[in-house]
Amino acid sequence: MTSAIPASLARTADGSALGAVLLDMDGTLVDTEGFWWDAEVRVFADLGHELDDAWREVVVGGPMTRSAGYLIEVTGADIALPELTVLLNDAFEKRISEGVPLMPGAAGLLTELAAAGMPTALVSASHRRIIDRVLDSLPHDFALSVAGDEVPRTKPHPDPYLLAAQGLGVAPWRCAVVEDTATGVASAEAAGCRVVAVPSVAPIPAAPGRVVVDSLRSVDLAFLRALMTEPRP
Repeated sequence: MTSAIPASLARTADGSALGAVLLDMDGTLVDTEGFWWDAEVRVFADLGHELDDAWREVVVGGPMTRSAGYLIEVTGADIALPELTVLLNDAFEKRISEGVPLMPGAAGLLTELAAAGMPTALVSASHRRIIDRVLDSLPHDFALSVAGDEVPRTKPHPDPYLLAAQGLGVAPWRCAVVEDTATGVASAEAAGCRVVAVPSVAPIPAAPGRVVVDSLRSVDLAFLRALMTEPRP
């Protein structure tokens, strides 16, 4: 899915190999992972089922079909997956209509990337209807965005990040990805990107080609450029 990059474009003007920054949405830029869980709890309560908090780590960051399918399985709820998906999106959209808080450090990072003219893309497992609502709340104009319902296979498969890199005209190995879940990290790494993990709900271990930080406050353009100089795994 990726396009060939001419050798003359292999490095940016300042000599850095960083060509683009690809960012996840829920739990990475906006503090909405809890919103999804609240929506799931509310919908299943209406269906007569109580969700166990232990299931939250299982569904966090996953595509809607996987998360919703898992919750149907463990609760035994009498509802079809397509119907549940609509209910969950409706509940989440209602929740974000009350406001979407940014994660600490997100505004500063987005401002710096914009000032530097760094190509950026928003890459999310959320559906397009949700992404468009959140984009209205973000202080940044992304060159493109990729939604979970727009790719044949969403996270943890590499397709979303490959599509974003292709859309920006940048090879995946020149892309730095910022993610908050193991599912998203797996997707980005499978695409060949370098990853900064900022865990939101469940811990993520450090690994070759991957850096784990506590907050986006630790991430700036210099940090991302330095990440690209680390030996590849």
